[in-house]
Amino acid sequence: MNTTKLQSIKDKYLELATKAADTNIVGTTEWTRIVKEQASLEPLVTVYDEYTKVMADIDGAKELLADPEMTELAQLEIQQNQERVQQLEQQLKILLLPKDPDDDKNTIVEIRAGAGGDEAALFASVLLRMYKMYADTRRWKIEDIDISDTGIGGIKEAVFIIKGQGVYGTLKYESGVHRVQRVPATETQGRVHTSTVTVAVLPEVEDVEVEILDKDLRIDTYRSGGAGGQHVNKTESAIRITHLPTGLVVQCQDEKSQIKNRDKAMRALKSKLYDFYKSQADKEYADNRKSQVGTGDRSERIRTYNYSQGRVTDHRIGLTIYALEDFVNGDLSKMLDALAMADQTAKLENSDF
Repeated sequence: MNTTKLQSIKDKYLELATKAADTNIVGTTEWTRIVKEQASLEPLVTVYDEYTKVMADIDGAKELLADPEMTELAQLEIQQNQERVQQLEQQLKILLLPKDPDDDKNTIVEIRAGAGGDEAALFASVLLRMYKMYADTRRWKIEDIDISDTGIGGIKEAVFIIKGQGVYGTLKYESGVHRVQRVPATETQGRVHTSTVTVAVLPEVEDVEVEILDKDLRIDTYRSGGAGGQHVNKTESAIRITHLPTGLVVQCQDEKSQIKNRDKAMRALKSKLYDFYKSQADKEYADNRKSQVGTGDRSERIRTYNYSQGRVTDHRIGLTIYALEDFVNGDLSKMLDALAMADQTAKLENSDF
């Protein structure tokens, strides 16, 4: 391990802790920045402190090897501590990996029914509920942007924002094609149908990150409405924004206020543009990458939900979970943790540690 680098990070952490304790800046923007940076270093410093303690214990045990009465006990302690050192070194390597600058950002999630007609729309509503239930377990906040329902319990499209700590870093592996295999309620002969739903997970971006010129936008207004004529807005409060250079389109009809709908739509557009330009810049990297985890390719079939067998399988890492009902009820932690670990392992293989 490069202990020099680790010690310099700890020194930086202690320096930030001293600055954060300065009562003259508490509550200011600078103080918030310092506290946030300190918190980001804390996990690594905690592991490094344990690492240095265990290494010191090994050195102390080695000194006891010269005492015949203590040799056996010292050897046992050395062996146990060396095993712990290996574990801590692995943790430190992962913590030293370059952080995705988007990981701590709020996230815009888009769910669209794909092949399969009404059954695809019904499964899209299942995924919408699944992500919202998982967000609730994490105490993340959800803000709807646009939900287009079919009137029979399904949705053609849903766009919403999830706000909270580490949202994008946790959910970014969900981008791709989700396939469902099950017997639709309308199927009289009990045949299994296969349908697909596309999920896109985008980091919400700040104004300074994406420049949008007014001349590049076409903004249309229309009346919002719900299934069966419910909640129809008599004024044209719904907003559709088209970014002419790229052809990207966003719309919002969740709010009664046209101003609020425009604000939400612009936030969604900025995130889509950020993802569009970032995907172009990262294309060569993604093409050459060994691991498919985290590429965010919306054309890639990433997961299958098989209802007859009660299983959900992620094809990128070959993980199958035989608890489909729990999974679609928001119990995603095991799958998301495995995806994050696979991504970290792939990065470690290509690192210089």
